Amino acid sequence: MMELKIERIYTNPVDLDGYRILVDRIWPRGISKENAHLDKWLKEVGSSTELRKWFGHDVARYPEFKERYLAELTNNPVYYNSLKAIVQSQLPSQNVILLYGAKDEEHNQAVILADKLRKDLQLAIK
Repeated sequence: MMELKIERIYTNPVDLDGYRILVDRIWPRGISKENAHLDKWLKEVGSSTELRKWFGHDVARYPEFKERYLAELTNNPVYYNSLKAIVQSQLPSQNVILLYGAKDEEHNQAVILADKLRKDLQLAIK
């Protein structure tokens, strides 16, 4: 079993042999499609526009952002039918890398998404 990882899309790709999924609703500024080296863009699993604007990357709002975002994922068919299925099918043979654009590497939706996937798929946390 390989690893589920998260990585900022603006860093040089460390692991191009993994399956790379952008999980932001909006395309990251200044990144070309070619330089993103994506296998999939699942913008539908990103937080809603309203939630993203409310959060505004304010660390003080992160606990409530996490709660609201998890509530959005509960009713999100793309999370259940696409993302979980991709992770389950790819992890036996390669790493899966969730990509995001936020500057804060600890307080963003990819962190929440990775934790939820690990819990839902009962993956070992590495």
